[in-house]
Amino acid sequence: MPKFQNFPLPDAGEGLTEADVVTWRVAVGDKVEINQPLVEIETAKSLVELPCPVDGIVTELVAREGDTVEVGSPICVFDIDPDGPPAPEGKEPEVADPPPFADHANDAPAPVEKPVASSAPVEQEGSGAVLVGYGVKADVVHRRPRNVEVVEQIGGVGDTEYPVLAKPPVRKLAKELGVDLTTINPSGPGGLVTRGDVEQKVKATSAQTLATYANDDQPWLETGYSNDDGRSTRVPVKSVRKRTAEAMVQSAFTAPHVTEFLTVDVSETMNLVAKLKADRDFADVRVTPLLLVAKALLLAVRRHPEVNASWDDTKQEIVYKHYVNLGIAASTPRGLVVPNIKDAHRLPLHALATELQHLTAEARSGRISPARMADGTITITNVGALGIDTGTPILNPGEAAILAFGAIRQMPWVHDGEIQIRWVTQLALSFDHRLVDGELGARLLFDVGRVMNNPAHGLVWA
Repeated sequence: MPKFQNFPLPDAGEGLTEADVVTWRVAVGDKVEINQPLVEIETAKSLVELPCPVDGIVTELVAREGDTVEVGSPICVFDIDPDGPPAPEGKEPEVADPPPFADHANDAPAPVEKPVASSAPVEQEGSGAVLVGYGVKADVVHRRPRNVEVVEQIGGVGDTEYPVLAKPPVRKLAKELGVDLTTINPSGPGGLVTRGDVEQKVKATSAQTLATYANDDQPWLETGYSNDDGRSTRVPVKSVRKRTAEAMVQSAFTAPHVTEFLTVDVSETMNLVAKLKADRDFADVRVTPLLLVAKALLLAVRRHPEVNASWDDTKQEIVYKHYVNLGIAASTPRGLVVPNIKDAHRLPLHALATELQHLTAEARSGRISPARMADGTITITNVGALGIDTGTPILNPGEAAILAFGAIRQMPWVHDGEIQIRWVTQLALSFDHRLVDGELGARLLFDVGRVMNNPAHGLVWA
């Protein structure tokens, strides 16, 4: 007898409550195996590829691409016994609980009741989400049963004899754009209203397009929709961008920020970068000024460990960290993320370069694991990579300080009593004034500058 098993959305890390379904790697009817790629989701922190938890056949994709789903809500259903005997007439097939996500993927599932299907629209509760594992909260979701293709019949106003046929995404688009489906001449098979029909209707009835400064190839406009007059585009705030905005607002209006600045002659650092690039021991890694700034900050934190702390508002305590997880702010197509290098204080220069290279590659791919994003203690933001001299960065939540590293430029500079052309940069340190007073912040920033000015200081402090 077939056995159906739900696959609820798991907590991909750090107590997340929801995620967006980005790309399904399987389709209804596909035969699947344990640990094969199943679906790609976007959490508050990164893109995560979820593996399949069972062997079987996909019988339903409950969540569509683009849906935002709460943790614990089912996203697909499997038949885990497709070769079993057919169910007796009138008897419901068994539905099994999913195995735990992490350590017990091969455990035998236990039978539970089959989820209730309803013809009502999807409803999701806003509270009580399960934060760990696959637990499903009671009465979370009531979804209509779906086939591979779902077509809704929408009766015209006062007209039920000739209903309008349209798929849910097309209905959603029409609702967002304010289009009455009953006024459209369908072009799809069997009188089906297509997305193109809706867009053509909008184009035909919209006001004349006024001036626009956006090019057609702007990727940040692809997920949005235009106002009626075409003069603006609205893009929903979701996932990484949404969580980043929330975190920055919380940080800016919770921690009292102070920023201090230092202009530094980094000519010796640039000479060291050139020497390391030519060194055979560093031939397998990419050596950049950012690597040496990171090392300088780690050395300065060793001299001023009070900076490596966080403020526990609930308990009204200061938490001093005996480790340094060094965050590196990275810009991605989905927004700003701050992955960190675990126990960076333990790493020699070559190992630090290797970790920095791996972190950069992960950020560019958009597939940073939640573990990479958790428990950062201090951060560097490399605004100089964009040609910016300096800035006043906002703290990463839960951290006491963040260092902005500006562009390195050749400038006139007094060196050994003479005006010379030297490599110069600006450093800016923002810190939480509850944890770091002005003197401590100045001493930390000054020590970072000393190492950048003369890397030999690093040998003395190491």
